[in-house]
Amino acid sequence: MLTFVGLGLYDERSVTIDGRDAIRGADRVFAEFYTSRLVGTDLDSLERFHDATIEVRDRAGVERDPEPVLDAAESADVVFLTAGDTMVSTTHTDLRIRAEERGIETRIVHGTTAQTAAGSLTGLQNYRFGKATTLPFEKAHGGDGVPDSVVATIEDNRERDLHTLVYLDIKVDDPHWAESDDTYMTADRAAELLSAEFPEQLAVVVARAGSPDPLVVADTLANLATRDFGDPLHLLVIPGDLHPIEDEALSAIADA
Repeated sequence: MLTFVGLGLYDERSVTIDGRDAIRGADRVFAEFYTSRLVGTDLDSLERFHDATIEVRDRAGVERDPEPVLDAAESADVVFLTAGDTMVSTTHTDLRIRAEERGIETRIVHGTTAQTAAGSLTGLQNYRFGKATTLPFEKAHGGDGVPDSVVATIEDNRERDLHTLVYLDIKVDDPHWAESDDTYMTADRAAELLSAEFPEQLAVVVARAGSPDPLVVADTLANLATRDFGDPLHLLVIPGDLHPIEDEALSAIADA
């Protein structure tokens, strides 16, 4: 069997009890941390907490060479770990399809996602979120400012009166990324980039979702660009028109 386990949002304790039991009962445990990371912990702490040896695979080791994971799952109980919820990335869906095609039984143990946390922490209603987007570093997309696709997603959602969740770029294990470059895009940098396209737009910063001290701040993008929101991970929400309860929530929770 191949069991996909989402570790949640922040540290080794963010996993569900079901996920913890699956890890402790596995014969082998693999993980990837290039799509997202648990910034409140490290590999040693994860291994101690779960009493398991965790074999970390890089992007190439999951997407181009999944055979070691699949071969192990043909004859043993294998767990594959990711941050957040395990099936948010298409990389993991591809791995599951490959397993099913080889006759390997698969199972999913879900974890908390940034999207559900964003709605919970901000008070914005979950069913009013439209298509999400990711804001890349300028160096990553080879241009200046914000890619047209990001602008189009925000504008399309606003036309439908929907909120936009903006994931912020993470560069881990990227051979084209210099060690001197920032690994995590910060919310203030993201707000600075987006303010050029939407200067008076209200936005909400969510920092360190899932940690004991998450931060939620609402202001115009231009004002958010001047602030420091501390340690990662950060994300942004661009709201559509607010329901009265959402309006009250942002005032009470996010000091809008």
